[in-house]
Amino acid sequence: MSARILSSGCLILIALLAQPVAAQTVYKSTMPDGSVVFSDQPAPDAVKVETSNPNTSDTGVQVLQPGATDELQKMEAERKQGGAKEDGRRQAEEALRQAEAAAANGKEPLPGERIGIANGKSRLTDAYHTRQKTLQNNVDAARKNLNNF
Repeated sequence: MSARILSSGCLILIALLAQPVAAQTVYKSTMPDGSVVFSDQPAPDAVKVETSNPNTSDTGVQVLQPGATDELQKMEAERKQGGAKEDGRRQAEEALRQAEAAAANGKEPLPGERIGIANGKSRLTDAYHTRQKTLQNNVDAARKNLNNF
């Protein structure tokens, strides 16, 4: 959708810029070395000069009416909003990747997250389980944020 808005905005911009050019004469000057130069004035040392008055009435370009700049500004704002939304989605995807990686890398207990028990074995402490819950909450929050886009 943003590509459609962008191309429409570009067409309108081109139409605005092309308006002054439409009424001008174009000179096609052939130089002594055979190269061709298009200009609004004939080249002084040209071997051959042809004139052309381009017909722009059949180009499908629409002339903007007074007040149409408001619509153009609205379209530009929508294009920017679409780009900002896409940037936000990319950031949310990256945040989810990072949260998932942190959760995967955080599976191993850290020093101090194991406590010795009788018979020479150990168990995980509450700090380990709290850290795992926090990592999982971060993944869930990142996934929820991504789903909002």
